[in-house]
Amino acid sequence: LLQGLFTRVVYSLTKRKVGRTVLPVRIAAHHAKLLWGYGQMEQSLLGSRLVEEPLKNLGELRVATLVGCPF
Repeated sequence: LLQGLFTRVVYSLTKRKVGRTVLPVRIAAHHAKLLWGYGQMEQSLLGSRLVEEPLKNLGELRVATLVGCPF
């Protein structure tokens, strides 16, 4: 029950950020601890104030380009 609720929350947050539920999140949702870790990493990135938001976005875009990420 809690895992299903947590999965729906993570899906919702992903849809808000990216516009859809991406494959890596759907795959991680099959393993509760993996999804929890993925969620913790994303929240840490969003909550960090050491680097300005535009620079974080630029870094994400650069890494996505380097690894061939389609979203």
